[in-house]
Amino acid sequence: MNMENIDFISRSEADTFALAESLCHAMPHGGVIALFGDLGAGKTVFARGFAKALGITEPVSSPTYTIIQEYPAPGGKYLYHLDLYRISDERAGLAFGVDEYLESGEYVLVEWPERIAKLLPENTLKLQITHTGENERHWTVMK
Repeated sequence: MNMENIDFISRSEADTFALAESLCHAMPHGGVIALFGDLGAGKTVFARGFAKALGITEPVSSPTYTIIQEYPAPGGKYLYHLDLYRISDERAGLAFGVDEYLESGEYVLVEWPERIAKLLPENTLKLQITHTGENERHWTVMK
């Protein structure tokens, strides 16, 4: 899958899982995905689909209050799921070591990445999620 400038419409959780699975299998180990979108846009649903594609079987939830969730994956890999909604800026992110996660060489999903925009690696894959209907989301994937 070419991951540059993809437009995708999801009308269900299964559609979002399919997108997450495709991107998971297309990106190299150690990739960072920045998930842009309003509250309730589907960022955590995407994270659940991505985790499933990695073979993670434990429940995936939004780390809004814990800021980060770490999920071991088969083969000694990890998925780090960051929710930066509750931090203010890069300095606050650095205070809890967000840079170490971004540079870990593991899969990293970042919700509310605009809070740490200056810290994101250059090759971060960016996903913009927009509500287009009650059960419909428009996903734009940008390199």
